[in-house]
Amino acid sequence: MGKDDVKLLSMWASPFCMRVKVALAEKDIAYEEILENNLLGGKTELLLKSNPVHQQVPVLLHDNKPILESTNIITYIDEVWPSKPLLPTCAYEKARARFWADYIDRKVHSAGRAIWTAKGEDEVEAAKASFLDILKFLDGTLAEKDYFAGDNFGFVDILLVGLTSWFPAYEKYGSFKVEDHYPKLAAWITRVHVRESVSESLANPEKILNFVVMLRQMFGVE
Repeated sequence: MGKDDVKLLSMWASPFCMRVKVALAEKDIAYEEILENNLLGGKTELLLKSNPVHQQVPVLLHDNKPILESTNIITYIDEVWPSKPLLPTCAYEKARARFWADYIDRKVHSAGRAIWTAKGEDEVEAAKASFLDILKFLDGTLAEKDYFAGDNFGFVDILLVGLTSWFPAYEKYGSFKVEDHYPKLAAWITRVHVRESVSESLANPEKILNFVVMLRQMFGVE
């Protein structure tokens, strides 16, 4: 598949774009990344045309047809390029994967954001407690497995790993370490971060931290 067939409208710090990049890398799909460099100040005509409803990245353009929302994009990628499947073939395991995908999408990013946007110690502590409670269930379903699907890195791993790029910022502003609460989940993060598809797709944590500092200033948190 040539790069002219697949394009990704992206933004360097978006964890949702990172997860799509991991999926593309896992499938060995060549693509052109088109970066949105000023989402806070203005959006390109291509993005507005491709995603007029939400006006957000990521957007996958396949033969100039837009596919929207990161989880939907990754499902599409898995169906269109079926070699090296990301979702389990077993109907039951596939249903479980979709349940945890929905759980991750509904809870993790918003709970993490609540930590770095919190004002005052009480608000920070409440946000941290909520975030750690959410991770408790992910740690529980991971259990002793290497990956969420067992021996194979797959759909649920990809959805969560993009979000972990922001975990150091949550830890900094929440004054905690995931490892102290959920060592199995922390070991999974270490394990998947050295995977080539992940290491080449995730943003540098220090850059994310600096980005969050800027956002906190913009939002009047600092």
